[in-house]
Amino acid sequence: MSVTAIVPDYARRIEPRDPVENFHGNMLVYVHWEDHLSFCSAVAFPLPPAIPFGAFVSEVVAPAYAAHPEAASIDWSAVVWMIDGATKVPDMEASLAANGMKHKTLVRFWTPGLSGWKGTAS
Repeated sequence: MSVTAIVPDYARRIEPRDPVENFHGNMLVYVHWEDHLSFCSAVAFPLPPAIPFGAFVSEVVAPAYAAHPEAASIDWSAVVWMIDGATKVPDMEASLAANGMKHKTLVRFWTPGLSGWKGTAS
């Protein structure tokens, strides 16, 4: 089914309200813990591109999910990471930018052996 705009220059009228320039040197990074749907969607964080990936994990990701009963059991060295659709082994010492992350990057992670509260994926 095709769609016809009601104004001829419709495509030029739309401007995103969340460009990276609006974040004072930060970029939005979305994070989702897969198989743990107690968190129904990715969580967004405004982060400096220069923060090391290891600090991102310990200072941002881990605290964000700390309320989950399985959070204390996460073996961060065994986590499987996907960054913008590609499975990666991030360099924990390198910055987010050096790990290929940019404004509105989606980081998904899986924790082997943990499948949600009592195995329910929640």
